[in-house]
Amino acid sequence: MTKKKDVKYYGTGRRKKSIARVYLIPGTGKVTVNGMDVNEYLPHATLVMDLKQPLVMTGTADRFDIEATVIGGGFSGQAGALRLGIARALLEANPEYRLTLKPQGMLTRDARVKERKHYGLKKARRAPQFSKR
Repeated sequence: MTKKKDVKYYGTGRRKKSIARVYLIPGTGKVTVNGMDVNEYLPHATLVMDLKQPLVMTGTADRFDIEATVIGGGFSGQAGALRLGIARALLEANPEYRLTLKPQGMLTRDARVKERKHYGLKKARRAPQFSKR
């Protein structure tokens, strides 16, 4: 028999070069990323607000503690990966949340990644400046 404290819901999120492993644990709404409070870890309040969107939409912001590990990428990609991981973990907790999350695009993996640099160009698409003389 499992106790309520033993219950953990897991979700993996990816965006750009970031990968997030997210665990939802029944609790009070504390969010921990890589052992730090989310407000200390992410530099902008908008990123924190963005990653909490699935919780706000489902009305579970104060019902689950979140423990996450994120590797790779920058802050924006990591916040996006966390958001997808949280949404997937919520589905594991209650499949009925799909009706709320799916229309808002919370369950869709954002596949946009940086395009590789091409030879003869300065960046992926940026050409050298043209000089007539």
